[in-house]
Amino acid sequence: MNANFGRLLLQAVHLGEYLPLNPDDKKKKCDETRPQCARCAERSLPCTYEAVKPRQRRKRDSDAGLVVDLEERDGANNDGDEHWHLGGDIVEEIHRDDCGSITTDALSTTETDTLLSPTATSIFSFTDDDVKGHQLGTLVRRSSGFSITSNPLCLPPDLALIAPCPLASPTLDFCIPAFNEFSDRPSRRALVDHFCNVLSHLIVFREESGNPFQQLVLPLSYNSSPVMNAIYALASAHLEYRGVSSGEKSLYFHNEAIQGLAQLIEAGGKATHKNELLAAIMLLVYYEVLVQKGRSNIVDGHLRGALTIMESSPGDASPTSIFLERAFRFYDVITALSLGTAPIATAPAAGCLIPLPPLDAPVASPLRNVDTLLGMATTLWPIMHRLSNLFSLKNELDNAVKSHQNSKAAVLRTEFETTSQAIQMALDRWQPSLPPNIVLKDGHLESIKGQEMPERDLLNSILHNALAYRSSAFVYLYRSIYGYSPDHALVQRHVHDSLIYCSRCVAFKGPMGALLWPLFVAACEAITTEDRASAERTFGEYDTHQGMTNIDNAWGVVREVWKQHDLLSVTPYGSKDADLWRRVSKEMGISVVLG
Repeated sequence: MNANFGRLLLQAVHLGEYLPLNPDDKKKKCDETRPQCARCAERSLPCTYEAVKPRQRRKRDSDAGLVVDLEERDGANNDGDEHWHLGGDIVEEIHRDDCGSITTDALSTTETDTLLSPTATSIFSFTDDDVKGHQLGTLVRRSSGFSITSNPLCLPPDLALIAPCPLASPTLDFCIPAFNEFSDRPSRRALVDHFCNVLSHLIVFREESGNPFQQLVLPLSYNSSPVMNAIYALASAHLEYRGVSSGEKSLYFHNEAIQGLAQLIEAGGKATHKNELLAAIMLLVYYEVLVQKGRSNIVDGHLRGALTIMESSPGDASPTSIFLERAFRFYDVITALSLGTAPIATAPAAGCLIPLPPLDAPVASPLRNVDTLLGMATTLWPIMHRLSNLFSLKNELDNAVKSHQNSKAAVLRTEFETTSQAIQMALDRWQPSLPPNIVLKDGHLESIKGQEMPERDLLNSILHNALAYRSSAFVYLYRSIYGYSPDHALVQRHVHDSLIYCSRCVAFKGPMGALLWPLFVAACEAITTEDRASAERTFGEYDTHQGMTNIDNAWGVVREVWKQHDLLSVTPYGSKDADLWRRVSKEMGISVVLG
């Protein structure tokens, strides 16, 4: 027996029943003889009666914390009074807290650590055989391995009367009901829940020791209304796209976040506010890119603001700053590729980006070569950054030629040709960095030792995402930069490869948050029935999984591109229109950032 056995015996106390000292004895009804009942007289034990109290019946309320429903049991007093009878040497104070729970004062830290903080490592977990009996409402579960969740659990009968009490918790601790510290409104707590349990998982590659949006971004919202409102806006807009109303419009939260951000900047831009500012801005970028319709031109301004803040305090090596900077670098490149603008930040040097893991990730993790936001494309990203600069460089060269600025045109032409050739060679040489003892065989990852790979599907999905980026980078280079026709052999080879990789990424059901750019670029140039059918299937499954507005917008552009390409393919213009999808997007009034 462990030290807690005495306390656990109290769990067996039920109304009108006697608690035997010997666990082998059967429970017997107390005959309530005074001053000493027969059972206690038989055992020479002191007999104690509590004062008779009126029965308190309380309904379970999801907003009231952990509530025990006191229901009548067979054999209870006919007068409806509760009769608590404690016999033997076990005397421990039992009290009812403000939430209606029944707790003991001597619960160990192990029993109470389900009142959780963002870095808690334990969770309430029970076996299937245990999950029965009294239901105690909604518990906050914080698992460092996966997520913060709001999960109704049924506790076994022997835990029904000493559930942990939801005490007032310190800053950044989570209490019952779920996410109560963020808002007293159930609808807004539901938005935090949706952000944690749905959205945060859709936009990262790696979270074996926790999700960085939960670990690093969510805690900032506790004392920062701009961050909080940006979370509300993002979660609300994602639900709205799926046809679910949260009661308050996402646009309201977006406007509140923008106003709060402006006020925070006007307050002086203190160093202590840096991460709050960056978090609010990056969440607004996600809002504009993923769920807002037709306003993606604002993204460039948000990214410029983020860069200004990062440059104002260089050298910040906190996990939050590093994570937010990585998010900035991702969207800086994706926005440039999507809108035909130059990236804002300078390109990272080759080899300077290393995979960014979530907090407390094990060193020997099979995902050690996977970046939280870039997947297995970490070493590809410096190449992607230089590729994203080529379109604006090409336009600058074309303008110099048209305006007869011969000297400037000569310099730009040399830069353009040198850079584009270097990018093509780098793409030819690039290979994803695979985990140790794992090889790529017939398009799939396998262990060289023949061992089981629990993460096989996850790693395969991440791998094919990175390979799709490489193939679509070739498509972008040949079509948008070099101006090859859609039916050129090199274009179609990489279109076909990229669509295969995209379909495999979706089929393995792994992370898909960064798949839109390679899928869109390849799909726009698909001309065969096979490739178009593959693109349509992948877009459908991808949209179902992610539920983002920009995916639906991008698919609409692809369909219109196919239509116009088929109509114009017999003309020289149709075969050489290297920028067809940009023109179609403009005609449709859609500005899609393919993040």
